[in-house]
Amino acid sequence: MKRLLIALLFFAPLPAAALEHIIDVRSGDEISVTELAARLRGSDYVLLGELHDNPHHHRRRAELIARLAPTGVVVIAEHLDSGRRLIPDSSKNLQLHMEEAGFDTRAWKWPIHEPLFSGLLGAGLPVTGGNISKDLARRIVREGDSALPHTLRAIINRAPLNPVAASILDADLLTSHCGQLEPARIPPMRLAQRARDASMAESLLAANIRPAVLVAGNGHVRTDYGVPQLLSVLKPDARIVSIAFVENDSSASVTPHDYVWQTEATNRDDPCTGFGKNR
Repeated sequence: MKRLLIALLFFAPLPAAALEHIIDVRSGDEISVTELAARLRGSDYVLLGELHDNPHHHRRRAELIARLAPTGVVVIAEHLDSGRRLIPDSSKNLQLHMEEAGFDTRAWKWPIHEPLFSGLLGAGLPVTGGNISKDLARRIVREGDSALPHTLRAIINRAPLNPVAASILDADLLTSHCGQLEPARIPPMRLAQRARDASMAESLLAANIRPAVLVAGNGHVRTDYGVPQLLSVLKPDARIVSIAFVENDSSASVTPHDYVWQTEATNRDDPCTGFGKNR
């Protein structure tokens, strides 16, 4: 009964007051969540972005994934390391349950992501990790290519970025670090980002159910330098759909994604205030 009630909530229409919009980037048309879900059911890989600090994005993605669940779905998460798994268990406190699976509640500022994981687990959907560990990411930044596991190195080498995409990724890394990255640090940071994307792509490829769904930051689901770029080379015949989750004041016309889902904004402080202190 509990799962039925949750499912009914997931399938409820979006409230008009939310003023949310789903845009097909190629055509510029606005579509409904019902139409979007229908299109996604025929996909091999569905990649759902997020602004990490926007709880509306986490809630809407859980609802969207639940719409796909009756046809079968595998969920891969950036927020857990590859090899870790979060199994639905209503007897456990959610935060403790996630910490046991390796979720870093401090780094991800719990409970911002609670709507995502409570929705997925409440619908009976397990979640599998897809990311590299923080320790491996640090080693890659320090040691470069020699720190890459063989499988990730093979994926990255098979699908290199073109110069334009690489320069865009470099610029985005600089912006995300508030302009305070020294030029020499950008290439190793780019390699660590590529390793994260390669790990998530590897997890998606290993999934034995379609669609396989990734939940990750908007940068990881970009079609020019993110996980879709790797998948398109590794699995050229695959049906890959990327959806960015943004806020209503964002532009949907130039984003490197297939769809854009605009939601309410969330209140936030300037992320660059005090950046670099104690670093």
